[in-house]
Amino acid sequence: MPDKRTASFDTRTFLAKLQNGKSGQHYGDRQVIFSQGDPADAVFYIQTGKVKMTVLSKQGKEAVLAITDSGQFFGEGCLVAGHPLRMASATSIGQSTVLRFQKGAVVRLLHEDARFADLFMSYVVARTVRVEEDLVDQLFNSTEKRLARILLMLANFGKDAEPLHVIPKISQDTLAQMVGASRPRVSSFMNKFRNLGFIDYNDGLSVKSSLLEVVLHD
Repeated sequence: MPDKRTASFDTRTFLAKLQNGKSGQHYGDRQVIFSQGDPADAVFYIQTGKVKMTVLSKQGKEAVLAITDSGQFFGEGCLVAGHPLRMASATSIGQSTVLRFQKGAVVRLLHEDARFADLFMSYVVARTVRVEEDLVDQLFNSTEKRLARILLMLANFGKDAEPLHVIPKISQDTLAQMVGASRPRVSSFMNKFRNLGFIDYNDGLSVKSSLLEVVLHD
């Protein structure tokens, strides 16, 4: 997510500059955008929807690395030398529209456009900070707090964008993978949050700001 220095950057202008290396596609719910081990030859940008990033171990165990939101890039690992293959898989959550940019076109723009390079670096740094926060969360916080934090992030609380009243459909299996807990344990806390009025299921999964009490409580 861009920081305050790049908040005024017009993303539409940037997208227009990459016409030669750009293609767009609509994805349905749970449709795979790329798989772990595929050639890493493009960077992606989410116009609408959300994308789940997962990794599969040699033992066949899957873990959710991140949920990437609209207005964000993913697959930027292809820009790192020595990474010719995808190290994770990307799957659409719900309906999404994704733009694909050829690696060469993005590299050229990074060299030619200092403002875009600043925006992109800010995004990469923010992603790194997010990974560090997730690691600390896994190491020190309870399952209940981790689940509450993930739900708030999925609903955009704490971001520049307006919080979502209803987050896109996401299964409890996916939430369990993100939290690092069993599905029954996640289900138990989801029921607790609903009984306390922190979430409801009237028109999908709605997250209330009062859920912050769980994260802030010592």
